[in-house]
Amino acid sequence: MFWYRNLIKLSTSATKPKYPITTNLLLTSLAHFSTANQVPAAAPAQPSGLGPTKPNEKPRVVVLGSGWAGCRLMKGLDPSLYDIVCVSPRNHMVFTPLLASTCVGTLEFRSVAEPIARIQPSISSAPGSYFFLANCTGVDTESHEVLCETVTEGADSLDPWKFKISYDKLVIASGAQASTFGIHGVKEHATFLREVHHAQEIRRKLLLNLMLSDVPGISEEEKQRLLHCVVVGGGPTGVEFSGELSDFIRRDVHQRYTHVKDYINVTLIEANEILSSFDDRLRRYAIKQLTKSGVRLVRGIVKDVKPQNLILSDGSEVPYGLLVWSTGVGPSPFVNSLGLPKSPGGRIGIDEWLRVPSVQDVFSIGDCSGFLEGTGKPVLPALAQVAERQGKYLANLLNQISKDGGGHANRAKDMDFGDPFEYKHLGSMATVGRFKALVDLRQSKEAKGISLAGFVSWFIWRSAYLTRVVSWRNRFYVAINWLTTFVFGRDISRI
Repeated sequence: MFWYRNLIKLSTSATKPKYPITTNLLLTSLAHFSTANQVPAAAPAQPSGLGPTKPNEKPRVVVLGSGWAGCRLMKGLDPSLYDIVCVSPRNHMVFTPLLASTCVGTLEFRSVAEPIARIQPSISSAPGSYFFLANCTGVDTESHEVLCETVTEGADSLDPWKFKISYDKLVIASGAQASTFGIHGVKEHATFLREVHHAQEIRRKLLLNLMLSDVPGISEEEKQRLLHCVVVGGGPTGVEFSGELSDFIRRDVHQRYTHVKDYINVTLIEANEILSSFDDRLRRYAIKQLTKSGVRLVRGIVKDVKPQNLILSDGSEVPYGLLVWSTGVGPSPFVNSLGLPKSPGGRIGIDEWLRVPSVQDVFSIGDCSGFLEGTGKPVLPALAQVAERQGKYLANLLNQISKDGGGHANRAKDMDFGDPFEYKHLGSMATVGRFKALVDLRQSKEAKGISLAGFVSWFIWRSAYLTRVVSWRNRFYVAINWLTTFVFGRDISRI
């Protein structure tokens, strides 16, 4: 009867699902999205999202963004008081003050990227806390929900997955985007310097142009264009990148690309004064050092950007092989789409306690927020120290709100929030290359205070940023990268 037993087995297996393991894995992976206790057999695959918390559960804080403000907030939140949910298109924080150093190989890219799970471990371990690699597409303040869509890359990736998350407290810390001032061609042909992938793109393009310019048959004019690096924007980011680039040319290109070393040049274009927030003496010192390093300073306004050259307001053309755009930031399309009050400049309007006053349980911090005119306070600059200080203050405030019984939705309406947020500027720093830097410790441009320039300032600059790197792991990476670069030179591999 062996044939009869096989026939029974075949008939039984034919009635089973074709992919039982795949189906079970899919349902299991999406189980935490469901608000029901059990998933019915005929339930659709599309998850409904994270539903509202119950009175006997921990309240939920939803953080939009993983920049300086959002990560400092998550670091300070007490996971015993809140479930923490972060929604961001990147799973790490970028230590932006050292980002320019990665473009030329002084530092490696992972040295400036800190995983969110290291900043707030409960994100990956606590039952009700999650990180979602997604973009927020909308906020429903009436029902206390955010609408999200997963991030996908490439034509062969999965279709975007849409879901909802209910919140008890919402913190919008989505940051800002680079300002282009509506100039034609900037988005298509320029590279910004705000994310790790921007630094990777700059490094690959710079090394590609160096190697292409050495190919036989390239004309002198084309060599000069390929090896002309143009930086638009004379703020700290533009000046520091120009300084790092000039160091790279002087120390590494002249040794390893001797055939084309006389063709490579750096031009820094600024409409007004470079480092306008710094002391006048420090600005003059920066101009002197940059000029000595071979950086050409041009005062002008860019009117149009073409694939191989840009046009200034006086009609002159500036050819380029690499164009880096660093002219400040402005509100993102997501911030513009929100029906929330806006501060001067288009940021989300907040009061003295960083609340969005027109809605309940919504806060905003970082570059995407600014004080409303009714508060009598000026809009703070888009600086890392501002965002970090706001994140720290709001974390303490939310922890206290939960301890006082106001953690759940609509429970903190009449609570006393205590002292409002106060910002005190600690000073500004910028490196200009050649082991030189600027340190301006004044609280404002008009105030008096300590201002230093030179090698001592460079040592202070490196020491300060080394201590501000988030984790000991990345501090070790940065220190080792600096040491190996000093001893062996920069890594010029194009990977």
